[in-house]
This record gives sequence, structure tokens and C-alpha cells, in this order.
Amino acid sequence: MRFRRLCAIALLATGTLLAPPPASAATAACQDVAYPVRIGLTPLVTSQETMAGRLCVPAGATTVQVLIPGGTYDRTYWDVGYEPSTHSFTQAQNKAGFATLALDRLGTGKSSKPLSALVTASTQASAVHQVITTLKPRFSKVIVAGHSIGSAMAMIEAGTHHDVDGVLVTGFTHKMNYITVVPVLANMVPAGLDLGYLTTMPNTRYDAFHAPGPLVPGSISFDEATKDVFAATEAVDTILLNTVVIPISSRITVPVFIVVGNDTHFCSSGVPLMGSDCSSAAALKADEAPFFPAVPRLDTYILNGYGHSINYAPNAPDYHAAVAQWAKTI
Repeated sequence: MRFRRLCAIALLATGTLLAPPPASAATAACQDVAYPVRIGLTPLVTSQETMAGRLCVPAGATTVQVLIPGGTYDRTYWDVGYEPSTHSFTQAQNKAGFATLALDRLGTGKSSKPLSALVTASTQASAVHQVITTLKPRFSKVIVAGHSIGSAMAMIEAGTHHDVDGVLVTGFTHKMNYITVVPVLANMVPAGLDLGYLTTMPNTRYDAFHAPGPLVPGSISFDEATKDVFAATEAVDTILLNTVVIPISSRITVPVFIVVGNDTHFCSSGVPLMGSDCSSAAALKADEAPFFPAVPRLDTYILNGYGHSINYAPNAPDYHAAVAQWAKTI
């Protein structure tokens, strides 16, 4: 017994006997981070806030993907804890050699919670720009990525600040299907911060974000348990800057990759002007190309068999691999 104890002490001293690392740490060094950002209704009236996130950096990584979650999600969307080997976008990208920074939008997660009236899509994009500025000295390439309303923010950031090397758009197109989106928004309830912060009613997330994909109880339970909020004001300029006025995407000048599932919120079921043509990747590219006149390259991908929140799809690794392959070419 004494001999075994001495051996264990020796192994600990040399670093040989260690507790197994978390799965997400197997290929990358991860840490919680927080960045000071300034927001405000005017340049002269601003407040100091904090945008938090999870930064994971594989050895030798020179490209970082800055990930913006959608409404009622925080950073957890990018690192789903239910069957993470299938659903964690960050783990897949880390294994492919890319650093990831999964952010909490202002008002969510560990980020600060300003008055909801101050939190717009443009405010979020400005905060992300400030974060990207701090990353530039460390990484030679930056890809800004979003999901759903986070994709709108990613496009606003790229089209306004021109500080990234690529834009990943998931769960979003320029032709929103208001027939399905409006009922989801109408079923939101105040989330307790102030009346402008909203979240989904209990047990509505499958219909809102996952159908027509398979209903996997563990997956939906995880989504329900980790849901967050969004500010109603985030939706206003998301619509104005991406679907009503001349889209901000017309000012993006770097490669763009659009990925959607069989998404009833953004894909048409044959009704004109009620969603994009997602019948194939080629059809989606043709439909979206007019909104990206200045990009050097537009790529598209359809993840069949699932709805809006595609990181929860059983075949999510297919799209994760497609993103990694695309990122290597820009």
C-alpha cells in the first residue's frame, strides 16, 4: 500500500497521473473571457459594458471563428452539451485546427445586461467589432459567424467594419417567412430583466426551432434548460438592415458561406416572397446571390432533415465538416 502511494505521488509530481480533461479541452485550450465594450444610443452618450465568451485555441491555430448565437440562445448554442461529439460546433472546429470564440450577446449569458432598449442588432455588431479588434494581434484571420438573428449581426459587423476575412451565415436568409416567424415572436414572454427582454414559453422550443427534425427528448430538454433571452429591439434593425432596406450584405467584400436546414422560418414552401428557395444548395445560392454583389465568393449548404437550430441535428457533423473545409479555403 505504501509503495503504491509513493508511486502515485511520483506520477503526480511528473504530471503523468492527471484527471481526464473535459471533452472540449482534448484538442484546444479553453478559457472564459470577457471584453470591455462601449454601447450607446449616440456616440456622445455611451455606457461601458462587458461581452463575455468562451475562447478555445488549438495549438498552432492562426484563424479564429467569432460565433454569435441567435435569439433566446447564448454561447451554449455553439457548444451543445447534449452528445457534444455530434452537436458541439466549437469542438468540431477546434479539432479541425480553428480557434473559436463563442460569445454571449449583450443581455445574455455572462455578458452584462443593459437596458433592453439599448440592445439592437447594430449595437451587438458594434460590440462584436470591438471584440474582434482585440483578437487581431493574436490571429492572422478572423471569421465572423452567426446563427439566426446572430447571422444578421455578423453581416452588419462585416458590412460596416470590414475587419474580417470571411462570414458564416447559419439559420438565416434575406427572405424571412413571416407566416412562421410572427407566431414564434408572438409567443415570447418577458424574461424578468426588463419588459423588453423576452424568451420562449415553456415547452415550445421544438416547434419553434427544431421541427421538422426528429424530436429527441434529451436534446430538446437541454435546449429548454439552457435557453436565454433576446431584446425585442434586436429584431427591429435585423429586419430593416437585412430584409427591408438595401441589405447591409451588399457591402460585404469577403467570402460568405450560408448554411440552412429545412428551415420553415427562412425557406419557402412554394409561396412567393415567403422564404428563400432551399430546395438545393444551387437554388439557395441563386436566390441569395443578388444580396451579396461585392463578395468574391458565395457558397451555400443545405442540411436536410432538420429545422432552424441546426447544431441540434443528428447529422450536424456534416455541416460542421463543410464549414471547416470552407474555412480552410479563405
